Amino acid sequence: MERGGSVMDAMDKDRDIPAHGVRPLWTEEPARRRRLPDPVRTAAVRAVIIIAVTLVEVMVALLCTLAGSWSAFPVVLATVASTVVATWGVLDVWVTRQVWRQRYGVVSRPSSTAREVRRQRRRERAREADPTVTSRPAAERGPARGAAA
Repeated sequence: MERGGSVMDAMDKDRDIPAHGVRPLWTEEPARRRRLPDPVRTAAVRAVIIIAVTLVEVMVALLCTLAGSWSAFPVVLATVASTVVATWGVLDVWVTRQVWRQRYGVVSRPSSTAREVRRQRRRERAREADPTVTSRPAAERGPARGAAA
């Protein structure tokens, strides 16, 4: 009994860990970066697959060339073509990302109408502060200093 009890104690060595402290298998953490938009992600996956195939073709072409195989020349031609396609794939990701940003991205520059509204507010504040100051548009003020007559 003694011997069996000590083996059992060694197997149950975490009895002192409380049952309520059971952790889940994983915990959700917030992403460090936002997820790519779907069209951009699709283009990126396509580009990665094309690049992987191209790298495999490069290895096959290298090994065929070193072995002196008759298939080295066609494989090298296919590798050159795949390199062109892989370049297109990377450019596709870049262009798709730029197009998505232009269509759906946040434009941080204020529009001309927003500038005009701010100018009007400034004029109103200036009038309230000093009623003798009148602000007129540039066309009404006359030529600028130093301007050719």
